[in-house]
Amino acid sequence: MDFFQYKAIDERGRIHNGQVDAINEADLEMRLRKMGLDLVNYKTVKSSGKSISGAGIKRRDLITFCFHLEQTSRSGVPIMDSLQDLRDSTENPRLAEVINAMIESIEGGQTLSEAMEQFEVVFGNVFVNLVKAGEQSGEISQVFNKLGDNLKWQDEISSQTKKVLMYPTFVGAVVGGVVFFLMTYLVPELLKFVKTMGQEIPAHTKALIVVSNIFVNYWYIVLATPFVIAFCIYLGIKSSPQFHLKFDALKLRVPVVGPILKKIILTRLASFFAIMYASGITIIDCIRTGEEIAGNKAVEQAMRQVGQQIADGMTLSDSFASTDLFPPLVLRMIRVGENTGALQDSLLNISYFYNRDIKESIERLQAMIEPAMTVVLGAIIAWVMFSVLGPIYDLITKVKI
Repeated sequence: MDFFQYKAIDERGRIHNGQVDAINEADLEMRLRKMGLDLVNYKTVKSSGKSISGAGIKRRDLITFCFHLEQTSRSGVPIMDSLQDLRDSTENPRLAEVINAMIESIEGGQTLSEAMEQFEVVFGNVFVNLVKAGEQSGEISQVFNKLGDNLKWQDEISSQTKKVLMYPTFVGAVVGGVVFFLMTYLVPELLKFVKTMGQEIPAHTKALIVVSNIFVNYWYIVLATPFVIAFCIYLGIKSSPQFHLKFDALKLRVPVVGPILKKIILTRLASFFAIMYASGITIIDCIRTGEEIAGNKAVEQAMRQVGQQIADGMTLSDSFASTDLFPPLVLRMIRVGENTGALQDSLLNISYFYNRDIKESIERLQAMIEPAMTVVLGAIIAWVMFSVLGPIYDLITKVKI
């Protein structure tokens, strides 16, 4: 909603100047007419709608939003009544604020998608385009149903990913704390005794001495190193698009984690592509939207390349194959969909297959993390004990009774 400074005239011909909130020029004229004024001219002072940031609106709020509008639109309830009911019943004041602004926009003559477009930070470009397609096709309830299902899938994957990350983060912090304690306090005390034995120190014990000295003398560097690396990566991503591209490509090649990340991206692309294509959005627009939702510069570049090749007349499957980024299963399913005219079904099958594969991969990764962390910690402790107790044992065996 914008803030207008207007010049208007009343029935007696007197000039009135003032300021008022309105959605657009038509809404401004309507509001002035209710005041008994006719608009002469106006200018926009500031955009007040932008002050509603939508911060604090979570994915679960959008799931509720989709479910509510799906049910009410399927039942034939007018969109204005649906939005008013949702505004009055939602527990999130930020969402209520956004819905109220949308209601005012619709009252000013805008469509639902146009009202949502003012809050693209909240809904996203894909959400807005799908609602617009649903309005044009008359299948708005189905669009909200598919959007709700997709948001639920995203929420489920996000929850599983957090569970996978929380455990290794916690265990990694414990392991790091134990190693730091060993190297800065326990190992130096033990090594003092080893050095006084007067015999030759083996290579693995010398290596332990070097590592321990690094921890003792440069502990601040050891602690700061992970943060410095993270900051350098962040700075590189922000300042260099080429670095950002290479870093995102590297993430897809990381063992174990990379393939899972790639499958999540492909599932999201296939799912949204199917929804948009079924809603009547052209393939080129689907590809362009896919660039925005990829969330990875390497995949984004591949999608841009696909869009350019399709515009040049190449088939969808051949365009995807030329990028060398998409696995054979995706290419085969897309080719089958093109040949049979059931591209939407093929994309949904890709999404379904990878969705199951992602869940199984995450479960396997979660099962691997615990023993892997245990092995790492055990190996470090074994190295410390062997490096300290080995020379002591050698000394004892040389003692003649």
